[in-house]
Amino acid sequence: MTSPWPDIGTPLENILTPMPVIDEDRLATNIRRAQAYFDQHGKAFRPHIKTHKIVAVAEAQRAAGATGINCQKISEAEVFADAGFEDILITYNILGAAKLARLRALHERVAHLGVVADSATTVDGLAGAFDAARPLTVLVECDTGGRRCGVQTPEAATELAVRIAAAPALRFGGILTYPAPGGATAVEAFMASTMALLAARGIDCPVRSSGGSPDLWKAHLVPSATEHRAGTYVYNDRSMVRAGHCARGDLAMHILATVVSRPAEDRAVLDAGSKALTSDLLGFSDFGEIEGYEGARILSLSEEHAVVDIGDCRKSFPAIGSVVHIVPNHTCVVSNLFDRMVFHRNGVVTRVEDVAARGTVW
Repeated sequence: MTSPWPDIGTPLENILTPMPVIDEDRLATNIRRAQAYFDQHGKAFRPHIKTHKIVAVAEAQRAAGATGINCQKISEAEVFADAGFEDILITYNILGAAKLARLRALHERVAHLGVVADSATTVDGLAGAFDAARPLTVLVECDTGGRRCGVQTPEAATELAVRIAAAPALRFGGILTYPAPGGATAVEAFMASTMALLAARGIDCPVRSSGGSPDLWKAHLVPSATEHRAGTYVYNDRSMVRAGHCARGDLAMHILATVVSRPAEDRAVLDAGSKALTSDLLGFSDFGEIEGYEGARILSLSEEHAVVDIGDCRKSFPAIGSVVHIVPNHTCVVSNLFDRMVFHRNGVVTRVEDVAARGTVW
C-alpha cells in the first residue's frame, strides 16, 4: 500500500488532506525567541512536550538551552526517556500500584526525574513505592488561581513539604504552580509566602516553578520563580493570537483541508472533522479559522466533515477540490490526533516526524 506520508520535496498542494503541517522557520523562531527571553531574565526554561509530542522538536528545544522537559503522564515521559532525555518533570498526581511501579522503573533509568503532589495521599503513595537509596524528587503543587489541582494556601504547601521532607524515600524539590493567565501577582505572593514559611521550618525550596504559554512573556514578573514551563508557544494557535501573546506570523501549525462539497450557496464542507481539528473550542464559537477567508466559520464537526458557513465570507470561497489552511483553536490536541507530523519550508516538505508520544495518556 502506498504511504500517505509525503516525500521530502513534495509541494504542500500535493499532499493528502486533512494534514497538519509545521512551518520550519516559524518553529525555529518560536523556540529561539522564548529561550532568549528566559536567558535574558536568568530563569530556567522547561518546555512542556505535550504540545508537540515529537522527539526531534524536544531536541531542538534542548539544544536552544532548555533545562529539561515537562511531561504530563508517565507514558509520555517513558517515550522521551527512551530517546535519551535525562531531566524530566511529570506535573501530575501519580496514584495506584500499577502507575507507581512504572514510575519507579522510569526513575531507575532517568538521571533527574521529578513529580508533583498536592495531597498526603499522593505523598504517602510515593513514599511507599520508593526507597532511601535513591529518593524521588517531589514538588508541592500549589493552586495560585488556576483552580485545577494544587494546595490552596502557603500553609498547606508548607505542611505537605514537611511531610515530603520527612519521608526517607522522597526528596522535597520545591513548589510548582500552573496559574490563571495574568496571575503573576498572585503567584509571586503565594511563592514568597511559602518560601518564608519553609525557611522558618529550616526547609530549603530550591525550585519554584511557574508555567503557561499565556504568561510566558510575563515570567519576569514573578521574581521568586526559578523556572517556567510552557508548551503551546512552540507552535502557537488561534487562542494565543486572540490573547495577544503572538502574531499571525508566529503561527507554525496549520491544518490543510480540502473543500469536498458546496451543497448550498452559503455552505461548504471540508474533509477535516473532529478527528483532525478536535472539538476543543477554547472559548471560540467555531472550530478553527480558515486563513484568508474572513467571515467563513466552521460551525459544526462530525467525525470526517467540517461544515463551514460561508454566507458572510468577505471574498469568494474556494471551489470544490481546493485546499484551505486552517489555524487550529488548540494545537496541543491536534498533535494527539496524528501519527506523524509534516514539516515544510516555503510550502515544500522538509521532513516527516513521528508523533512518538501520541496516545500516551496514562
